[in-house]
Amino acid sequence: MALRLLRGKEGRLTAYAPVAGGVARWTEDRPGGPSWTGPWPIAAPEVSAVTVAQGADGYAHLVGLRRKPGPKGEPPRVDVVHATQYQTGRPLTAWHALGTPHPKDRGKAARTGAPAVAVDSSGSVHVFVRNAGRGVSCRRQDAKGKWGGWTDLKGKDVLDGLSAAATADGRVELLAPAGADAALRWYQPEPGGTLRRGEDIPARVQAWSASAVESSRDTVTHYWRDADGGGLFSWRPDTDALASLGGEGGAGPVAVLRAPVDGHDCTVLAQRDTESGRVSVAAHPTEDEGAGMWWTPSGEQGAHDPALALDGLGRVVLAAVSLDGALLVARQRTDERGLALRAWTRVGGR
Repeated sequence: MALRLLRGKEGRLTAYAPVAGGVARWTEDRPGGPSWTGPWPIAAPEVSAVTVAQGADGYAHLVGLRRKPGPKGEPPRVDVVHATQYQTGRPLTAWHALGTPHPKDRGKAARTGAPAVAVDSSGSVHVFVRNAGRGVSCRRQDAKGKWGGWTDLKGKDVLDGLSAAATADGRVELLAPAGADAALRWYQPEPGGTLRRGEDIPARVQAWSASAVESSRDTVTHYWRDADGGGLFSWRPDTDALASLGGEGGAGPVAVLRAPVDGHDCTVLAQRDTESGRVSVAAHPTEDEGAGMWWTPSGEQGAHDPALALDGLGRVVLAAVSLDGALLVARQRTDERGLALRAWTRVGGR
């Protein structure tokens, strides 16, 4: 799990980051900050690969993999688990086991990949995992809270690092890195519809590098790192070519946010730069990657896992985690043109 930054219904931001034995959570004291409370530990013993997604109702859904040791010589007991935070700053529900696509075979269940999660406009939760056959399986919770069974979406040679997203209109899309020269994609043709396999995207996608954002109404733009050179690329439906975004020397999934900058609709990106050891930021006009973009280092060395969000006052917020476990936060300046950020502030840490 990389750092996640979500805004609740009342406008306060919450940051979630993986730590030993669970997840650390920081919460803004008021919309727009600048003060935070945290880190507050969320206990998740034996749970790893935690990710989080938010629905239109503001609920935060955390999903991870729980591995309990089995008897000597036998595979561990593996379950996908889910918990919900219904209100900013409030405790989570208990972790609820969702099983795996292989309920009768512990050996296969142990090969279940890290989950991805998306929440559609009705509040329906979709959980995706790579299954033991290296395809993709999905389990869905309806708007009333009832979980259906696991569905095999097929696919082959799938790698870890699935990326799921939902549009404001309620459609869910999934991108899966695969071992061949293609990324696999599934999408709902309409909100609440059955997921369909889309055309493969001709790209070599690095595992653990995919992310996505709704770049215009009902349109999702997908991002990933090239498996050979590490540079960033983007793609969206109804485009003929991949867009190159630079970013060589970065690592992990890029954080991406659609935000107004000087009154213009822009897409802001942030990545961990392995060369400088800092977070780098770039922006371009939304759905106009050809306009050009420049990556600018920001913040202290050692920051990693960047995340982006709009705060309760409409400002871009960049967050990262320091090497000593502090939350680092930089907010957009409103007294300068362009995407100027204020100095980083630290919350917690050792």
